[in-house]
Amino acid sequence: MKILLLEDEFDFAQSVSEYLTALGYEVDIASDGIVACDLIANNFYHLFMLDIKVPNVNGFEVIKYIKSLNIQTPIMITTSLTDIDDMAIGYELGCNEYLKKPFELAELKFRVTELMRKYYNVDDKNTIVLHQGFSYNVIKKILFKGASVVDLSAKETELVGYLSEHANRYVSITELRDVVWDGKEIEEADIRMHVLKIRNKTTKDFISSKRRVGYKIDAKNI
Repeated sequence: MKILLLEDEFDFAQSVSEYLTALGYEVDIASDGIVACDLIANNFYHLFMLDIKVPNVNGFEVIKYIKSLNIQTPIMITTSLTDIDDMAIGYELGCNEYLKKPFELAELKFRVTELMRKYYNVDDKNTIVLHQGFSYNVIKKILFKGASVVDLSAKETELVGYLSEHANRYVSITELRDVVWDGKEIEEADIRMHVLKIRNKTTKDFISSKRRVGYKIDAKNI
């Protein structure tokens, strides 16, 4: 799962990034607000971790930009600002968590894990709990039915993984081509065939579809 870290203190950003990477997350670092906005416009993230006092465009303005794009990704503010008015501004703009600097990395892990659990149904074992008794481990890239492994091909695993990490929303054919097939001009019929093979190995409605909209896997609330 992918995190954007907006932080202008180089050593601190590297330390946090290395820690989150060791936990299994993919991390992009932006050292100023303009770079952050450019990354946000061109990438999907599962979590935004934003400092407020950064060059060019501050963290509050970055939150406004996120909301202007109607992006629903959770936002964690990480800042040394402790004034109650600053906290109020952050929450009013739509942040979901507020972590004051300096903080222990163990506390960061707890906060990130809780946000991932709340918004993406990912538990502390990096497992997305899906419907019908299925689950997907985002680190091992394995689909389970109960305790049994579902035998998927490499491309089927990529497809299930992407739909699982974006559970409860329909993913368009264009998005699947761009991400799962790396932008290759694959026919829609070929994608349907992969979906059919996955359904044959799971259940007929494990992946749901909507004409002209896309495909979806539902996650179970945990």
